[in-house]
Amino acid sequence: MAEAVKQARPEFRNIGIGQIARYRLPWAGKVSILHRVSGAMLFLLLPFVLYLFEQSITSELSFAKFSGLVSGGFVKLVLLALIWGYLHHFCAGIRFLLLDMHVGVDKPASRKSAIAVLVISLVLTAIFGLKLYGLF
Repeated sequence: MAEAVKQARPEFRNIGIGQIARYRLPWAGKVSILHRVSGAMLFLLLPFVLYLFEQSITSELSFAKFSGLVSGGFVKLVLLALIWGYLHHFCAGIRFLLLDMHVGVDKPASRKSAIAVLVISLVLTAIFGLKLYGLF
């Protein structure tokens, strides 16, 4: 009788703290983590966004205060981060909805859609950033 040849199965071990910097996460994993980070950022900065919204619509005086506040460099940087967070969360959310409908579940399609989410969200952030800083 022929004996079945046993192939060595890969051994998976838990990652240590020292190995985290060298660990290569796939694109889909990076998009997933950034989706969670952007969602947390949007949630935590919601009071700031509501304050800015209130200042922009209450009266002409509050709108002048809003304009003065938004013209600052640090606030523009925070707004740019919020813009990226929203756009990334939106694009990744669409990707995850498509994955839930079993569209693009195989590995090559999943990799392409993850890269597309990153590229599209960064390009849209750059466009809105140019508009925010008055360059567009």
